Amino acid sequence: MAVPSLHIQPGNPDFLDLPWDRPVGEWDHERLVDMPAGIHRHPVVFVAYAEGVYAIKEMPSRLAANEYRVLRALRKVTNRVVEPAGFVERGWLDPQSESAAAVVTRYVRHAFPYRNLLAGPGFGPRRNQMLDAVAGLLVEIHLAGCYWGDCSLSNLLYRYDAGAIEAIMVDAETSEIHDSLSDGQRVADLEIMKENLAGEMSDIAAMGGVAVDDADLALGEDVEGRYRALWAELTQELVIGRDERYRIRERIGRLNELGFSVDDIDLDPVEGGELVKMRTRVGGRTFNSDRLREMTGIEASENQARVILGDLSYYLAKHDQTSGTAKSVGTFRWLSDWFEPMRDRIEEEWPGDDPIQGYCDFLHHRMELASKRGADVPNEEAFESWVAKGFPGFPI
Repeated sequence: MAVPSLHIQPGNPDFLDLPWDRPVGEWDHERLVDMPAGIHRHPVVFVAYAEGVYAIKEMPSRLAANEYRVLRALRKVTNRVVEPAGFVERGWLDPQSESAAAVVTRYVRHAFPYRNLLAGPGFGPRRNQMLDAVAGLLVEIHLAGCYWGDCSLSNLLYRYDAGAIEAIMVDAETSEIHDSLSDGQRVADLEIMKENLAGEMSDIAAMGGVAVDDADLALGEDVEGRYRALWAELTQELVIGRDERYRIRERIGRLNELGFSVDDIDLDPVEGGELVKMRTRVGGRTFNSDRLREMTGIEASENQARVILGDLSYYLAKHDQTSGTAKSVGTFRWLSDWFEPMRDRIEEEWPGDDPIQGYCDFLHHRMELASKRGADVPNEEAFESWVAKGFPGFPI
């Protein structure tokens, strides 16, 4: 049996027990599992280990090596790309052949292809969420210096993120990593995105028997509009007076509200030193998820983390544990007495779905009950109501 060269990231299996002497399309192995997947231009299979489920995508060596390198670079700054677990080369094959190499990535739990969100020839009430998700991801990877080169609905996975949708990049074979992107590179990437999305929306309309003229061909242009607005918000320069330092805090707070961390701040004097020009270097959109993980150990997406942090703050304020040691003790009590029991109940009552998203849906339902009543609603009462009404989520 021919043995490939494997480059594996720590914390993952070695994958040596898989039949690498054959293309993945010919595998008949006990580790193979069926998982929901989108449309792929290259062969993809899924395998299950104790460490989790993994996707294996075959492609020519150059493309596979590039995708593995780009994904590793992007994972250092964002969670909105699939996590690379390994790179495999079959050295005995022509490097240009389809099965010459493979990239192994962790399967994204609770994610689904865009077709799960369709409502007729478009995305119906989910359209605004899709626009925000794709635009936000493009801004984030562009800030990281990544030129995608093939942004499309099919090259993304999606999952619910509290009241929003999160888009996750799963294909990077055509991508490039730079120190930073020029305006021309960003514009070129947006043009490719618009062309790809228009083609996909045309295909969706045709499959549904809808005339092309009625297809949502403006989806990509609307993504671009939101992209440009968010890019401007994140990269604008602010000129302030020396006695307006509070505007620096306001600027950082605004960026954090959008979910972005601030890596660095440059303050340069202008107009003889009477004014200061402020430039911020923005990091990944992980401000709330990083903060939640540091405080509680909970892994959540960005909007989920924002909602859960609000629940933690509510708990601490309700129990008068908002300062010093009391806050640490209160956070531990919130975890053990409030969050973990409720998450476990959600897993029991709502099997197969994302319990973190379920907790956010429950919090939203509890808030609606309290708003109607004009008073706090106990967790137990709110939970029973949520279950009885069929686990309602955030309004679309």
